[in-house]
Amino acid sequence: MAELITIDDPDDPRLTDYTGLTDVELRRRREPAEGLFIAEGEKVIRRAGEAGYAMRSMLLSAKWIDAMRDVIDASAAPVYTIDPELAERVTGYHVHRGALASMQRKPLPTAAELLAHARRVAVMESVNDHTNIGAIFRSAAALGMDAVLLSPDCADPLYRRSVKVSMGAVFSVPYARLETWPKGLDPVREAGFTLLALTPDGKARTLDECAPHTMDRVALMLGAEGDGLSRQALAAADEWVRIPMSHGVDSLNVGAAAAVAFYAVATGRPQL
Repeated sequence: MAELITIDDPDDPRLTDYTGLTDVELRRRREPAEGLFIAEGEKVIRRAGEAGYAMRSMLLSAKWIDAMRDVIDASAAPVYTIDPELAERVTGYHVHRGALASMQRKPLPTAAELLAHARRVAVMESVNDHTNIGAIFRSAAALGMDAVLLSPDCADPLYRRSVKVSMGAVFSVPYARLETWPKGLDPVREAGFTLLALTPDGKARTLDECAPHTMDRVALMLGAEGDGLSRQALAAADEWVRIPMSHGVDSLNVGAAAAVAFYAVATGRPQL
């Protein structure tokens, strides 16, 4: 059973995992290096635990102790209870969900390990907006994608904002980081995947023309918001595909576009 510890000093060293959560650059450096990530809110904390991530500690306001009692009792990690105003001083923002947990990262699988058992894969290039990362993972989980591959410069899916937006879906879809780009796409093709680059370019075929749901193995490539896929990535693709647009709209947010395209590539789904 976890130990309940009341803390009234924002500089208490036991709260180090939770300091400066709004400092994106600091957390980007610290969290992967120290092997941790932050789960926020009851549902996300539970889903992280169910996915096999070990808990380092929890930070709770008093009103959340009863709601999290079963999680507390099942863990040996310390639980720090703290006044909401003090929590804001530690984290840098109002923790309105009232519950945070510091979780231990697990080693990432290799791309080869994921590709061996997958048929529908999302590949992200330079997606650095944490909200988009979370939205894409949530759609990938909901719409049956088997895995996600990230270019070396993509944002961290386990960053707090990504985890929160995905509602814990980042724990459900296995992912790996490619070591090189776009050379890292070669093993994807060699594993039997057709590389489809999602782009609004008029030269691309529409998803219903391409009929990706009929293909044996599909890797759908997604680019960053605004810039889209790079010329190098487009050149590495087997085919360009697009979502047909109406009313003068030229493109969708990458999170929305990913959801539409994931539905189109899912095995057995009707064409769009």
